[in-house]
Amino acid sequence: MKVLHLSNSDIGGGAAIAAYRLHGGLQQLSIASQMLVEKKLSNDRTVFAPNNNLSRALSILKPTLDCFPLHFYPGCDHKTLTLSLEWLPEAIAPKIAQLTPDIINLHWICGGFLKIETLAKFKQPLIWTLHDMWAFTGGCHYNQECDRYTNSCGNCPILQSGQNWDLSRWVWRRKAKAWKNINLTLVTPSHWLANCVSSSSLFQDRRVEVIPNGLDSQQYKPIDKPLARELLKLPQDKQLLLFGAMGSTSDRRKGFHLLQPALKRLSQSGGQDKTELVVFGSSEPNPQPDFGFKAHYLGQLNDDISLALLYSAADVFVAPSIQDNLPNTVMEAIACGIPCVAFNIGGIPDMIEHQRNGYLAQPYEHDDLANGIAWVLQDKQRWQHLSHRAREKAEQEFTLEIQAQRYFKLYKEILQSLT
Repeated sequence: MKVLHLSNSDIGGGAAIAAYRLHGGLQQLSIASQMLVEKKLSNDRTVFAPNNNLSRALSILKPTLDCFPLHFYPGCDHKTLTLSLEWLPEAIAPKIAQLTPDIINLHWICGGFLKIETLAKFKQPLIWTLHDMWAFTGGCHYNQECDRYTNSCGNCPILQSGQNWDLSRWVWRRKAKAWKNINLTLVTPSHWLANCVSSSSLFQDRRVEVIPNGLDSQQYKPIDKPLARELLKLPQDKQLLLFGAMGSTSDRRKGFHLLQPALKRLSQSGGQDKTELVVFGSSEPNPQPDFGFKAHYLGQLNDDISLALLYSAADVFVAPSIQDNLPNTVMEAIACGIPCVAFNIGGIPDMIEHQRNGYLAQPYEHDDLANGIAWVLQDKQRWQHLSHRAREKAEQEFTLEIQAQRYFKLYKEILQSLT
């Protein structure tokens, strides 16, 4: 069995990390697994990317070129806009023909990597692992409470178009036309995203399987806390609150604007002198927000060892996202035995069991987020129970081995149905 993964990148953001981990997990099962990407950041010989200067230059320009039509919508905020059109020409199909896979596993294919219409050119059965909502919307990656993807998009609130026939309707119609007859099975890492797929107009009649992302539980595991803090030069005598994500302070979806009032309330209840905040995934903002606690900004950490040390150094990981699929940060934290506090939204309840390995706050209520942090920290014996269950949850549901076995079973079933 030859499996080919298609993804914009092999490592980098959350979706790329998840795709690359699955790729490695399948190789461990002795499955012929290859990966075709736009941006290769690893030295894995089974990962293929453009290898000439022109192609590399184009890969840098493509995300900007793909978004160019958005400039015809002056009402939207171009600095924070996350909407992909995938209209640029590319030459993926001939490359896939050369690799001769039996099955193709799509992952995050935006950023100008794969034109919408190209999917219909693939002769192999397709499995699409969805890392956000883009596949079934008119271009947005998260719907921000808009339900137009259940119909045919248009009048897009992100574009602020005010018209039914806008770019979002154009993207939706291209998808509906191009993907009507393709052999496609959808995989979602979370039950929340599976429910979104089933309610969408594009995929409501498609097969959907829930297979959570996995991680290397031997890399992400509890590390001696004093040692971790010593190596990272973090204080030994403080309770450390950890927050982090790609663009953690700039991406509104990650909830930084809700973290600040929650921590301010927490600081007002006492304990300012014994608690500090650690932020990763972003440099220190200017001016620096007032959390009521001292804050350490560690910037971006790109290797598993540093991340595992950081999680292990913390006492609680806080994930105030307002919309998320199955964030790697929460999974990595519980694998390191760190209780997590987050809002009860998206795929987060698939990982956090309320008051068993963490705390699920009422959505967007920063007071309850503060209550959850305090509840986790105020009892050492309780913290030990939460920590033990966090690690146990990761071992039972989120290892690479479990993920790879589930995908192998699905690949085999789909290929056998063709014979």
